[in-house]
Amino acid sequence: MSETEIRTRRLLLRPIVPRDSGLITQLVGDPRIHRMLARVAPGQTKAQTLAWIMTHERGRIDDIDHVFAITLGGEFLGVIGAHRTGPDQPFEIGYWLAPDAWGQGICSEAGAAIIAWLERTRGARVLVAGHFADNPASGRVLAKLGFLPCGRDKMHCAGRGERVEHILMARIA
Repeated sequence: MSETEIRTRRLLLRPIVPRDSGLITQLVGDPRIHRMLARVAPGQTKAQTLAWIMTHERGRIDDIDHVFAITLGGEFLGVIGAHRTGPDQPFEIGYWLAPDAWGQGICSEAGAAIIAWLERTRGARVLVAGHFADNPASGRVLAKLGFLPCGRDKMHCAGRGERVEHILMARIA
């Protein structure tokens, strides 16, 4: 593993780059994806995606954001990342995957890799995550990664334009 790439048995997690913006925009335009994301509204433009990518470039420099493209054999499949609001705060893990890649253990493999990377390179011991209650597959991924439910709330979902039941989870190394 390097500072900028994470390799697993099948996957390469690499930094997102501007050339990813077209495919990211296309994929998050799919309601099966944006309905499960808190911060992505339907109709996101390529310009908005590019702005998001550039924001994460700055966050990586500040050790706030670490966002990676999930790739398999060079094919872009989705995004996984870790964000925190400050250096003394836990990282929050988030991910999404192209529907054609669902059910293949890719998010579990990518999640285990980013957790190991965060522990090794950032000293992360406490991680948080969450999923919408109507997305039990994401909850199963988080459970496989050692996250335990620790609360419920309603969270605004930009992809739906409404507040949605949300399950909070945490992992302590």
